[in-house]
Amino acid sequence: MAILIVGGAGYIGSYVNLMMNKKGFETIVLDNLSTGNKDAVNVGTLIVGDLGDTATLKKVFEDNDIDAVMHFAAHTAVGESVKDPGKYYHNNVVNTLALLDTMVDYGVKRFLFSSSAAIFGSPEKDLIDEEHRVLPINPYGRTKLMIEKILGDYDIAYGMKSCCLRYFNAAGGDPSGEHKNYNINSTNIIPVILNAIEKESPVTIFGTDYDTIDGTCVRDYIHIHDLASAHISALEKLLVDDATSSQYNLGNGDGYSVSDVIDTAKKVTGVNFTVIEGERRAGDPDVLVASAKKAQKELGWKPEFPDLESIILHQWKATL
Repeated sequence: MAILIVGGAGYIGSYVNLMMNKKGFETIVLDNLSTGNKDAVNVGTLIVGDLGDTATLKKVFEDNDIDAVMHFAAHTAVGESVKDPGKYYHNNVVNTLALLDTMVDYGVKRFLFSSSAAIFGSPEKDLIDEEHRVLPINPYGRTKLMIEKILGDYDIAYGMKSCCLRYFNAAGGDPSGEHKNYNINSTNIIPVILNAIEKESPVTIFGTDYDTIDGTCVRDYIHIHDLASAHISALEKLLVDDATSSQYNLGNGDGYSVSDVIDTAKKVTGVNFTVIEGERRAGDPDVLVASAKKAQKELGWKPEFPDLESIILHQWKATL
């Protein structure tokens, strides 16, 4: 089966591409390399092109017998989305809509979407399950929710079956050391720390006045290897004849504060880097922790590397 992976040269997409090929799938990667890296695509076929270019999209579908599409080509920085929402609505919504319409035109009816915990906004309970109300508090989260709503309409109108994977904070690296990390989203705390260590510069904590045990944001960190395995399981579920559309929250169910991450990073790397306290970023909720019971039950998925030390260690090794 040929699977189109849009944004497959980026941090998450490139690792999913590697794992897909190990599972025997034929993959075609479409990426404009604005944040991705061609060296990260060491298996499958790479097509350099922009999601917003309809001519390129049509040629990809004309030249290849595509069975399903996986989407990783969104802009993802919460703070940037607040400062420049137009960039996010154009790429994350308008360009994705062009992709979906092209799929409809060519009869491709299986779509796996990289969604986000940001659709939930500020949570009303400690563990966020799929039934939690959705109320994003930043443009990034709103773009993700918009696509989820659009996918529901496209299922009814065109029979397009989709799976939305709402993962929390992606981190880590290839446990085997085979796949290196390229151009990791530098706004996430773990790569920020590792980049700072490499440059011998201080790490800034954005906000120490959140309603948490130590005043710093609490997040659920999920290993990129576990994300990849969830994507493959979800895709296999989508490819059956009687597939139905679904949504799954992906996380470990444990929250770690920014201070926890800093302390663990110092332990793992052996580097006692300097920490600076800064102002909180707009659009950041206090706590985001997932309940992944639905994915565990319906996909048979279980995180293999749930502990923070493994996540940071593997990302550290994959970045060196």
